[in-house]
Amino acid sequence: MRYTTAADGVRIAYAVAGSGRPLVRVPGTPFSHCQLEWMDSAFFDGLVRGRTVIPFDPRGTGLSDRNVADHSLDAHVLDIEAVADALGLERFALHAIASSGPAAIVYSVRHPDRVTHLILDDTFVRGEDFTRSPQTRALTEMSEDWEAMTEQLAFMSFGVGREEARRYGAFFRACVERDEARRIMAALAVIDVSDLLPEVRVPTLIMEHRGVLHGASASARTLAAQIPGARLTMLTGGASDDMDRLLDALAEFLGDGQARAPVPATPPAAPVGGLRTILFTDVQEHTAIMQRLGDAAGRDVLREQEQITRAVFRQHGGVEVKAMGDGFMATFGSVIAAVQCAIELQRAFDRRNASSGEPVLVRVGLNAGEPIAEDGDFFGSTVIMAARIAGEASGGEILASLAVRELCAGKGLAFSERGRVLLRGFEDAVQVYEVSWRESP
Repeated sequence: MRYTTAADGVRIAYAVAGSGRPLVRVPGTPFSHCQLEWMDSAFFDGLVRGRTVIPFDPRGTGLSDRNVADHSLDAHVLDIEAVADALGLERFALHAIASSGPAAIVYSVRHPDRVTHLILDDTFVRGEDFTRSPQTRALTEMSEDWEAMTEQLAFMSFGVGREEARRYGAFFRACVERDEARRIMAALAVIDVSDLLPEVRVPTLIMEHRGVLHGASASARTLAAQIPGARLTMLTGGASDDMDRLLDALAEFLGDGQARAPVPATPPAAPVGGLRTILFTDVQEHTAIMQRLGDAAGRDVLREQEQITRAVFRQHGGVEVKAMGDGFMATFGSVIAAVQCAIELQRAFDRRNASSGEPVLVRVGLNAGEPIAEDGDFFGSTVIMAARIAGEASGGEILASLAVRELCAGKGLAFSERGRVLLRGFEDAVQVYEVSWRESP
């Protein structure tokens, strides 16, 4: 388990498992404890195959901060943002379960360039859809006997015997305290994201499990009808009964994006450990280019950008860590090589733009440090800062951290101060430098 802090100061517990493209999993509230759930479920063994799975406990539940005052929809969106930002995830799939669905919908509408796929698993549109079931009504009218109430809820939800009900009841009580559950349920009851559904612009899979706590067929059909291009999968039994079908549906849906992603032939293995320089690239106004040119022509422009970038990486010994739709993350053993690579990238696109009617402006961010290396990927504050610095650049610019500037001292590279900037996820302002790349006439 790891921790990050949401923008309003609430600490959020999350975990990382597996390797591959990232899938952020948002459990439903109020009963979330991703550590206990993972330890006792074969489902996660299947889910983690071929991908990096990142589950977290929403505020007030599991190992995240308890006794939280704000359980509004916007507050739960902050939880998603905190986890994605903590890992420096620029592109990821988002899997929302039950009551977390509305927050995932809001996040996807606000950040369509970051969400590759949206999975709405037995979720709802309006709070009244959620409060319709007898189980949910029981939660909103909680008795003072929290132990008896949680065991009764387990029996109503899963139809288990007395011993199993006790076990599930103990799990429910580990997830959340009674008063916190009341606050969460009261906030969920007034949610309505109906107006946002037509604005969802990412590939969406809707799954409904009949016979579980939050199942509502009418809500699933509403989601499928109003989210453009959404798929609907109906599972007839409980979630555990349909585990194989669920995993197959997820693999097929997420596999679509994986199959389309260009993969370079014989990519070099990413080195691990020690001082590394992290480089991020990002195409400025990528969405506007796609909207203006259409999918086919826009994809041609993006493919050309990918070819240029990968060729320059190879020339300078850069290792591509991952592609993120309209940009890349790469790592270098030499800070000088990384800066020279960034300079050549901008020069290559400058030459390309001189003879093209559709210019491509790329921003580049650089940082150096000792990131966490896991399964060919890199994590931690070094990576996050590099991504944030890239976000501060304009198209055609290279921005670098103080660490990069100091490691390049005396090497004949030109840096100019851009001042101190506040980067999302960092408490103190960071000194940023612009790297000059234009050749003298």
